[in-house]
Amino acid sequence: MAGSCGHGVQFEGVSGGYKRALIAVIAINAAMFVVELSAGSIAGSMALTADSLDFLADSLTYGVSLWVIGRPLAWRAWTALAKGVSLAAMGAWVFGATVYQVFVIGVPDAAMMSGIGMLALVANLVSVMILFRWRDGDSNVRSVWLCSRNDAIGNVAVVVAGGAVYLTGTGWPDVIVAGIMAALFLKSSVAILRQSTAELRYARTHADTLDISAAGD
Repeated sequence: MAGSCGHGVQFEGVSGGYKRALIAVIAINAAMFVVELSAGSIAGSMALTADSLDFLADSLTYGVSLWVIGRPLAWRAWTALAKGVSLAAMGAWVFGATVYQVFVIGVPDAAMMSGIGMLALVANLVSVMILFRWRDGDSNVRSVWLCSRNDAIGNVAVVVAGGAVYLTGTGWPDVIVAGIMAALFLKSSVAILRQSTAELRYARTHADTLDISAAGD
């Protein structure tokens, strides 16, 4: 993954292939949100519930990402900045929910955790493969890749947690996985916020040049 912000040369998403890929990933995420939220509620699993909210957030933010493709750099950077903030908020929510899980909800349904976790993993691996060729780019494009990658990692963790819940007979593995996912959200949030703020500074500093370039297009 590119960690730099070579603003003038980075892929901005202006590609028919990328737009079609993004639409397919949006559809996958929206469908999995419904499936996983229902399963998380039935199983009493905070890891599944947290992952379902990530699917929802991704489907909404990917839609915004699709909308800002081809728009000025500042628009795309502000969109990525909003996604970074939303990831941080989600990480904080998951952290609070893990505390609630420990003291109130109890042991989740291990079989459903693992089964739905596997389904979500397949969905996210498909999304990752669809987006892999576009994993580098501006903050808007890169944030889409980071979210999809995080989802796949999170689903592996949920499946492992389901097995651990079954073996230990406690809800602590579910809580630990939800906490790890919260940390992953926060780490990606920091990466997105850094790149988007750098692009916003660049957009302000080179506003005249960017306006002339846009007019020429």
